[in-house]
Amino acid sequence: MPDDAGVYRLSPDLALVQTVDFFTPVVDDPYTFGQVAAANALSDIYAMGAAPLTALNLVAFPICTLGVPVLQEILRGGCDKVAEAGAVILGGHSIEDDEPKYGLAVTGVVHPDRIVTNQGARPGDWLVLTKPLGTGVLATALKAGLLDTETERLLGETMATLNAGASRAMLRVGVSACTDITGFGLLGHLRELAFNSKVDLEVDATAVTYLPQARKLAGQGIIPAGAYNNREHLAPYVEVLGTVNAAEQDLLYDPQTSGGLLLVVDENRKEELLTALRQEGIRRPGVIGRVLGSGTGKIVIRGV
Repeated sequence: MPDDAGVYRLSPDLALVQTVDFFTPVVDDPYTFGQVAAANALSDIYAMGAAPLTALNLVAFPICTLGVPVLQEILRGGCDKVAEAGAVILGGHSIEDDEPKYGLAVTGVVHPDRIVTNQGARPGDWLVLTKPLGTGVLATALKAGLLDTETERLLGETMATLNAGASRAMLRVGVSACTDITGFGLLGHLRELAFNSKVDLEVDATAVTYLPQARKLAGQGIIPAGAYNNREHLAPYVEVLGTVNAAEQDLLYDPQTSGGLLLVVDENRKEELLTALRQEGIRRPGVIGRVLGSGTGKIVIRGV
């Protein structure tokens, strides 16, 4: 079944975890873009319960148009974020391209018995999300010049925050399953987790948190194209009960860049997990839903 990263067992007590990700700029500042792209690539390693070890730069860049200093800042941001993760960049590869793109190929390590997958959710488990939603909407607004300076700063800070602390907390407490929330949006990644686990899920729309201005901007129609693509693909598997306004529904499909971890935890460990997350500096971990029971991967969104 598909998971967030590939795993290759080297020995009875050691496995490699490998992933790759890169994309076009989502913020204006080159250094912040480098940080965000690196944090996003590292996220798959953390979602699997692994520790990042090495990384390779992936670069596509219009050197004649944007110049060497801009590229240096992107790479510096990525290098600093990888160092923060306790890993090292060994090198990489670059090509000339009209549109800049940056990311990493990352290798991590994990004990085979400690791997966390996106297919272990069990009836009665609870869903815990470690970052607010809305990065896709805010990045779209930024491109249109609609974000104030403080919201732009918070957007960059949120996306550049590593999921390392959340990963440490889940390993310390123990969870049933985990995935990170990225381009397929919250509902897309929940659908994959539910289908892989052969269960149905419920999301409490009133418990989901959003970045400042995200609901307002979504209500004004500032929605990235990826959200519409996600909705079209997922509509057959989603049912809305009660009232959930259009903006919040759009945000549940919003493609996230370097989003949080979605942790699936047994009811008896839920409070312990929330405490561990707060101890790791996760200020607003949210219990956003639960596993209903065995099923085919259906997602129920419950409103007021």
